[in-house]
Amino acid sequence: MAKITVTVPAEQFEKAMTESYKKQKHKFSVPGFRKGKIPQQYLEKMYGPELFYEDAANSCLEQTYSDVLDECGLEVVSRPDINVAQMEKGKEFIYEATVAVKPEVTLGQYKGIEVEKADAEVTDEDVETELKNIQKQNARSIPVEDRPAQMDDEVRIDFEGFMDGEAFEGGKGENYQLVLGSHSFVDTFEDQIVGKSIGEEFDVNVTFPEDYQSEKLAGKPALFKCKLNGIKETELPELDDEFAGEVSEFDTMEEYRADLRNTLKDRKEKQAKNAKEAEVVDKIIENASIDIPAPMLDTTKEQMVNEFKQQISYQGLSIEQYLQFSGQSKEKFMESLTPDAEKRIKSRLVLEAIAEAEHIEVTEEDLQAELEKMADMYQMKVDEMTDMIGEQERESIRKDIAVQKAVDLVRDAAVEKE
Repeated sequence: MAKITVTVPAEQFEKAMTESYKKQKHKFSVPGFRKGKIPQQYLEKMYGPELFYEDAANSCLEQTYSDVLDECGLEVVSRPDINVAQMEKGKEFIYEATVAVKPEVTLGQYKGIEVEKADAEVTDEDVETELKNIQKQNARSIPVEDRPAQMDDEVRIDFEGFMDGEAFEGGKGENYQLVLGSHSFVDTFEDQIVGKSIGEEFDVNVTFPEDYQSEKLAGKPALFKCKLNGIKETELPELDDEFAGEVSEFDTMEEYRADLRNTLKDRKEKQAKNAKEAEVVDKIIENASIDIPAPMLDTTKEQMVNEFKQQISYQGLSIEQYLQFSGQSKEKFMESLTPDAEKRIKSRLVLEAIAEAEHIEVTEEDLQAELEKMADMYQMKVDEMTDMIGEQERESIRKDIAVQKAVDLVRDAAVEKE
């Protein structure tokens, strides 16, 4: 951890207070003054200069913090914990930023690591499994009216949850689509829909998990009054030449199976390569010594939460809805991220240390090739992508390239056991 003390000149803080006044002056009404025309000195006399302190402090932080980091040369790996040491009109604004800095890494063995040889062989069973997955992806949902609900059906239900006879918040839904057997709902909720017919009203009894996000519901029994509105079953297409023609460029299943085999071979070879890299890095981490600062771990977990939020947003879910459906508390969810966050941090740190130890260089050609990949990914011209990338982003890309070169180095130096 490091503590950085920053002193902002009194004139700069005074200017920031004036900017705060300009933003807020329209909010005040004082007899004898038109709205927005009340002098700053009058407002400070009425309410105290503290009225503008918070805005002014935030402005000074934004203006000074990044420059101070650049000057001191620290590699900061967490958000700053800010403590205001002095904030008074007419005086210097002084604040302290406590930050976690990049920890030191003591490398152990990282060349000649022994790893298991990954199997990249494609079997007939692999081909058939892939074919069945594609068959499911091209299945049709057919409305069903002449039988009760079964596992794997997609049903539409109305439901409302009660505890001790009282409806509870968040426990109601109408025409909710649910795949039976998906385990989207708590306890045996989905099992109790099996055997019910369209139009039937019924009760479902469940017990919420002990670590459920709502303390009012955690570990307690609840009753859901439900109505089944609709059932759909999955109809799989026949695996014949017609199917091959619909899902591929081939006319026969024989040709399509042969192409799938080649595709699976490429996939398995990539998976084998990735598995080798992962095993090598895991063992290098075991051989290294790293002490991760708690704020760095917290920052990484917050980044992972934001990434997860973005992923589930594509499914129309918020993090609150996900936690409710999965029966997790926010604290439990954050705790579950700790192992992956630690691994993400340690992987990056050891690979950066190896890149430094091996004097790995990133050339302008390397950078340009990466920019071309990025431009292709975002369907942009290379010149446009180059113009968009600032020096800070360029440095981040250089570090990523160096890390990947370190991965290549340790993977190629590994020894595969037969």
